[in-house]
Amino acid sequence: MKLNSLIAECTAYDFKIMLEDKKPKSWLKSVSAFANGLGGSLFFGVNNKGIVKGLDDVQHVCETISSKIRDYMDPLPDIEMIPLVIDGLHILHLKVNPGHYTPYYYVGDGQRVTFIRVGDESLPATAEQMVRLVLKGSNKTFDSIHTDYKAEDYSFTILANSFKTRALQEWDKKYLMSFGLVTNTSNLTNAGALFADDCPLWQSRLYCTRWDGKEKGDAINDAEFTGNILMLLREAMNFVKSNTKRGWEKLHDGRKNKPEYAERAVLETMVNHFIHRDYTVMGGEVHLDIYDDRLTVTSPGGMYNGMLIQDLDIKDVSSERRNPILANVMAQLDYMEKRGSGLTRICNETKSLEGYKEDLKPVFKSTPTQFQTTIYAAADTQNVGDHVGDMSETELTERQAKILKLIKKNPAITGKQMSETLSVSQRTVERDISVLQRLGVLKREGKDNDGVWVIIE
Repeated sequence: MKLNSLIAECTAYDFKIMLEDKKPKSWLKSVSAFANGLGGSLFFGVNNKGIVKGLDDVQHVCETISSKIRDYMDPLPDIEMIPLVIDGLHILHLKVNPGHYTPYYYVGDGQRVTFIRVGDESLPATAEQMVRLVLKGSNKTFDSIHTDYKAEDYSFTILANSFKTRALQEWDKKYLMSFGLVTNTSNLTNAGALFADDCPLWQSRLYCTRWDGKEKGDAINDAEFTGNILMLLREAMNFVKSNTKRGWEKLHDGRKNKPEYAERAVLETMVNHFIHRDYTVMGGEVHLDIYDDRLTVTSPGGMYNGMLIQDLDIKDVSSERRNPILANVMAQLDYMEKRGSGLTRICNETKSLEGYKEDLKPVFKSTPTQFQTTIYAAADTQNVGDHVGDMSETELTERQAKILKLIKKNPAITGKQMSETLSVSQRTVERDISVLQRLGVLKREGKDNDGVWVIIE
């Protein structure tokens, strides 16, 4: 009989035709990987095609497994051994439960190696994966780790202003400690570092690109941001507003706006990716890619529980949070709900747009190393022209509107002067001016040194 008619060799199962007691690493690496992850099972007496071959002495196999695990595993994993009889043949089901004291090491041959499950393979953990396993085993999260950064050296103006405008409460410095952003020794936690005005964690980055067409090719506009998580969220929303269109329909008494994307769905998407991303990936960042027909956000780190989002009903996805402190602060700021309904809200907000079709439903996809959200543009706006015209308009960000006001007041104003007035970098001003020129709202007349800006009404 084929055992894989019932189960298949995959992430959670391994088949072994026999117990290799002289090569324990060949199967103990799977024990390590299962204990470090969601658990799993090894079936001894079954070949790699799933065909049951049977074991001669199940009792001896059980005793050997127990002995080898004691000798070569540290710490000892939680296992169960279940003898089975299939078509008169004896096999052994070794069930490995998910461990609470990760990482679980194979110790032998002068080695001390921990393994993780990738597909149907058990592979040595990378340095980044080791960090996650250590955090899991110590019952800590990345955002709760204490840093050497002194709170007195950092300001939280962006957080304080956001708290006043969104929570409608006066900001109090004592919130830094009660929220878990500052320790009782006045050091920042990683969460505190992420909310500091001058965030010192360089992996807190956002890359934005507006592509020309429906695939990656030539970029119409791009931007890179590093720093405070609330600043990244603001810049992400500004980039979306600057690089998407608002279609509209003529009515007898005016017009009716038809945005490409539901703003709340985009906001919820960005919040989810900033909050749930894996910050232990030092070379990682959140990517925002806008195409003619869709918007895609990708961030480091798959589902925190190791499952694949595409295999789940999003209505049943549990609210397990990789960064609970970040999630709590964002909930206090009313950027997210505590019960973990973000994915459902993204779908519902998108569904409420006029022109919505079922094939435009948001798509969520995860791998062990990343999470991706794709939101499709409303059907009625996908064929709207690229520039400002009779049937479309692009919404300017608040900062771009301020730039236009500064230019109206002084057409000869320089980028440096605008950056100083608006308290942003000169590169940010130049990027906004580029967008305004591309939209046909602004143009430059004369030479760079003595030219002037002209606003096109």
